[in-house]
Amino acid sequence: MSDSRTVDQPQNDAFRTRLEAWLNLQNQTLLEEVMATWQKSLGHFQPGDGLLQELREAATASGNLVPSNHQDQDLASALDLIEEATSQSDLLKRLLDALSPLVERSALYILKQGLVSLYTHRGFEPDVRVRAGAVVPPPELEALIQGSVRSIRRKGPAYSALLAPLSAFEAGQISILPLWHKRKTVALVLVDSGLRATLDHPEQARALVLAASAMLAALAAGKEEAAKPAVEHEVHHSSPTQIVPEPIEKDGPVELDPRTRAAAERLARVLVGDIELYFPAKVAQVRIQGNLYGQLRDELERSRATFVDRFGEEVEINYRIFTTTVIQQLCDGQVSKLGAAPWA
Repeated sequence: MSDSRTVDQPQNDAFRTRLEAWLNLQNQTLLEEVMATWQKSLGHFQPGDGLLQELREAATASGNLVPSNHQDQDLASALDLIEEATSQSDLLKRLLDALSPLVERSALYILKQGLVSLYTHRGFEPDVRVRAGAVVPPPELEALIQGSVRSIRRKGPAYSALLAPLSAFEAGQISILPLWHKRKTVALVLVDSGLRATLDHPEQARALVLAASAMLAALAAGKEEAAKPAVEHEVHHSSPTQIVPEPIEKDGPVELDPRTRAAAERLARVLVGDIELYFPAKVAQVRIQGNLYGQLRDELERSRATFVDRFGEEVEINYRIFTTTVIQQLCDGQVSKLGAAPWA
């Protein structure tokens, strides 16, 4: 008996071939109809007048809702903050507050006897332990301090030296700027991009530091102007019972060399200014309640000892340069607020 499947195989192949041919023809016809319909429908994709009018209205409404330039607002607010400073220490803190909306991280360093010391900072890691101590400025930073360059905007020894007390993480972009007073650098401001790739507003940061320099000069001039009436009163109304201390400018019993006097006055201002910078709360309390010596005896004694080591006890006794500077800068010119200082 033969296998019927072998006999039927040619017939099955013929059926399959005809069916496949018919299906291919139908698919081709359907595809051509779809392509024709799609090409015909392309003409309906032209925007009409109604749609164009709606788009114009939407664009106008969006334009009215665009906020004012936040960068300009931040800069204006920052300048207002700096201009409202009431003292040199207050100004330094306000400067970093003003920089905060414009930069990711910022820090301020005080110059003292050729060394750089961290004063305050913003934006750095809160859990990082700040390392105390003064930094010897590398040559690159020394050039900025001396005014050979206006700013430092590339990472290098200067950035590494300033960053070391604060953080081990280096940002992508940085700027180091000098804070000036009487054409001399008295502080340094560091700003960097933190975790961001770029420092977004370096020129605005520079403008704020320049504004702070101008405000620093204005505060110093105001303090000197406020001290003038007391000096003039003493000159025109000399009295053995006068309690206002002798001004720095008045000669002692023996003529003091002008260079020595200038250097002594400069050191006294630096020493007393450091007390004001590092103990602003106590100084503010003294200006209201008095007793400066009781509040800051150790600091005053150390500063006076530094002054005496440099210029001698006789100079201070005869000319009262350090004592007068303390009274003028920390006691608003009122000797009664000094307290029971044994050398007053």
